Amino acid sequence: MKTCARRFLLLFFLATSSLSFASAYDARPRLVVIIVVDGLREDALERQRDRFAENGFRLFLERGAFFSNCHYDHAATWTSAGHATLLTGAHPAAHGIGANYWWDARLRRSVTPVEDDSTQLLGVAGKDAAPGASPRNLLASTLGDELKLATGGKSRVFAVSLKDTAAVLSGGRAANATYWIHRSSGAFVTSSYYMTELPDWVRKFNQSGRAEKLWNQEWRDEEGALLRTTQREKRPDGETSFYWIVGATPFGSQYMLDFARELIVNEKVGSGPATDLLILSVSANDLLLHNLGPDSPEAGALLRALDRQLADFVGFLGRQLGLANIWMVMTSDHGFEPAADYAKQFRLPADTLPYRKQIQERLNAALSQALSPGQPRSYVHLFRDHVAFVSPEAFAEAGIRDEAEAERRVGEALLRAAPFRSYYTRAQISSGSLPPDEMSRKYVNSYLSHGGWYVMGNLPPYYAGETDLRASSGLPYVYNNHGSPYAYNTHVPLALYGFPFQPGIYRSPSQPRDLAITLSSLLGISPPSHADGRILTEALAPAATGTAVK
Repeated sequence: MKTCARRFLLLFFLATSSLSFASAYDARPRLVVIIVVDGLREDALERQRDRFAENGFRLFLERGAFFSNCHYDHAATWTSAGHATLLTGAHPAAHGIGANYWWDARLRRSVTPVEDDSTQLLGVAGKDAAPGASPRNLLASTLGDELKLATGGKSRVFAVSLKDTAAVLSGGRAANATYWIHRSSGAFVTSSYYMTELPDWVRKFNQSGRAEKLWNQEWRDEEGALLRTTQREKRPDGETSFYWIVGATPFGSQYMLDFARELIVNEKVGSGPATDLLILSVSANDLLLHNLGPDSPEAGALLRALDRQLADFVGFLGRQLGLANIWMVMTSDHGFEPAADYAKQFRLPADTLPYRKQIQERLNAALSQALSPGQPRSYVHLFRDHVAFVSPEAFAEAGIRDEAEAERRVGEALLRAAPFRSYYTRAQISSGSLPPDEMSRKYVNSYLSHGGWYVMGNLPPYYAGETDLRASSGLPYVYNNHGSPYAYNTHVPLALYGFPFQPGIYRSPSQPRDLAITLSSLLGISPPSHADGRILTEALAPAATGTAVK
């Protein structure tokens, strides 16, 4: 019996080694799939482990190389920064994406990292037509970029999400296409940066009525209890959109995975002459947790529903390409803070921030009183993502032209305007004048290359989100959040499944930026331009560590 088993393993190895261990130049593996579950803390998987399906999360937890002690080493635990870090293998200070929003001096308004008014949104028309998006603000190459370079463009790179930032920053500059949804309608769109018109199969998907059918549905848990509905109604902050209402339920995740199936079939992903890369960022978890926090019953039910959906998707991949020909990764872009009301139950010093615009108003009022009495000025253009973006023009009018002094004034005002415990300025980081401690290092790693002068605020632990005073109901609306340097925001899962990886739980310290350099090494390609993580050698099967790079 043992001899038969050994013979089977040997035959399996010989049949699949050329598929699994050769470099990208030999077109194998056929496909690398990276699944990013937005806002997923590592301990959320531990809590639900016993209720997971065989080929969902347990595929990664029990049959993959699972790194349980994986932490981001930056304070900017935001969606944009996390996705860029995963695929560039670098900190925000190197890849340039340190926030979800910043101040654009040319446009004189807040922008996202992927806004690009030189491009056009494809997939909507009329009143919904808008500028497109691009990865032009990325200052580092991605895994997909290097894969395209190594194979002379034979490899194909695709990224899909409900969010534009997640898709665009994951795909990188050389992606064949990235797709996300139009927030109000749910239609999948892309940008003229990638193509001149939507492929026919995407148009057919959008015209199929799938998005429309997801309105007015009931989401129930396994016991049949009603958790929420997708009725067309305004959220507490006044917005009505497919993105927030449908997107924050299992219907949103299934909708995205259905689109990914269509992409794989119609673009023949994994069937070309070289290794293809597909990044899927699942947004529902993040959207729901912003509403209810990570410890709510709905959060657990959503994760279990996603587990079943992933198991079905893995089955689809196996039927389509054969799992022996695929490497898969499961990880996250950031964790999530406990909701303040939940943490208070356990006597933790939890609270929420005032609404961001209220903090901005307090800053400008205090600075105007100190620097230009009787002449109110906007010394702070924007307060967003715990960052105050400073106006050099307003300070110059007040006689302060030194960046360090202007930012120090804003930092001191920030400590009085909101319950921040400390602040870090652009000038301090640029000059290397911060003390060499762990907290300072996380803010140095979060250096924002865009947005001009700024001050980053550091909250006390367990300050969760902000109280949004825009609520259409007239009642305060608590928006739970992330974006701090604490473990509940930095601790994420990282699991790798496939022939090169030795199954097991690895408790050695690791970082999400280790992913890009590990995969590039196994694929036999150059790592992304600024990747400075480590190769996760402890999780590599002996044959993989000895693979020749061609």
